[in-house]
Amino acid sequence: MKKWHKIVLGIVAVLVIAYFCLPYYARQALLYWYPSIDDLSMFDRHTVRKADSTWNWAQARDYNTYEMSSEDDAYLDNFRTVSFLVIQNDSIVYEEYRSGWNDTKTSNIFSSTKSIVGLLVGVAYDEGKIESLDDPVWKYVPEFKEGEKKKITIRDLLTMSGGLNWDEAYASLFSVTTHGYYGNDLYELVTGLDVIEEPGKRFSYRSGDTQILAFVVEKATGKTISDYAEEKLWRPMQAGQDAYWLLDKKDGDEKSFCCFHTTAREVARFARLMLHHGNWNGKQLISEEYINEAMSPARYLKDEWGKDSLDYYGFQIWIMNYHGQRNPYFRGMLGQYIIAIPERNAIIVRLGHKKDEKRIRETTRDVYRYMDIGMKILDNRQ
Repeated sequence: MKKWHKIVLGIVAVLVIAYFCLPYYARQALLYWYPSIDDLSMFDRHTVRKADSTWNWAQARDYNTYEMSSEDDAYLDNFRTVSFLVIQNDSIVYEEYRSGWNDTKTSNIFSSTKSIVGLLVGVAYDEGKIESLDDPVWKYVPEFKEGEKKKITIRDLLTMSGGLNWDEAYASLFSVTTHGYYGNDLYELVTGLDVIEEPGKRFSYRSGDTQILAFVVEKATGKTISDYAEEKLWRPMQAGQDAYWLLDKKDGDEKSFCCFHTTAREVARFARLMLHHGNWNGKQLISEEYINEAMSPARYLKDEWGKDSLDYYGFQIWIMNYHGQRNPYFRGMLGQYIIAIPERNAIIVRLGHKKDEKRIRETTRDVYRYMDIGMKILDNRQ
């Protein structure tokens, strides 16, 4: 055998050995690489079943008559949009799909899932399963009774002020976020986190806070987060298509910080629920008191830049300050946006493969661009 063949084989052998020495989540990350909206087949999942009796969006009289400008069309393409939907007064005004998507193909909505968990906390609170939002987390998850973690309350987690050592390094092989997404031990991962700053003082976006909230809901209700979502939100909202919640392993825990799979039309139901302050066709699914607080900024917190009053985050729900409007919205890491526009009784949904990495303080600037496009469509109706 030639010398260079031996060298190549030696390198390959070292790489193979190194690969199998890596923890499970890191091996999975190398296998699948960066998270994708069409990751449904990559993981085990739980089905969130559709309703027996469904409610569907109507088509507006001027459905899809708006002609998008070449500039706006190029912008949607540039960030690999797959779904763009504008709804007003319960009727679809504009709807388009790209890159092989359609109105029945699901997408991972990534961190928009966090807002669903926040709503489910409200349901459990309304039912008395969670006695107080100021309850310590250890009351439901006993592993938090140790050390500084015993100070963390449910409200702290809702407002992303838990003070735990979770980082949001999505592109790092060994980050805790990579571990959470690709790993198979979510409960052990989040219950093993440590407090690194005083809880309840400063907003700092951490996916671990949401994952712990999901375990609080499960302990309080005795149901998995996906079963509870199906029973209390998905079927009561008369969903017309099954959704899927990705698990960390077969029969394992839901990745509640990231991984709810659904379509643009179906996820728009959550925006409608916000527009109606928790009411769905006459049935109050979440108390008006809770959802109104969830959609209002937690102004008593400092923000990540040291500002004394937080003006863009409530209970797992973002608030967009847009030309004098205050619009609550869900947001995911690759530009998944579900926006409620109360002043226009309207909804914008954008799903896609990519977001603009340039930021305007707390958010990437693309969400404002999608708002601009959606508002043009709405203004064109007048």
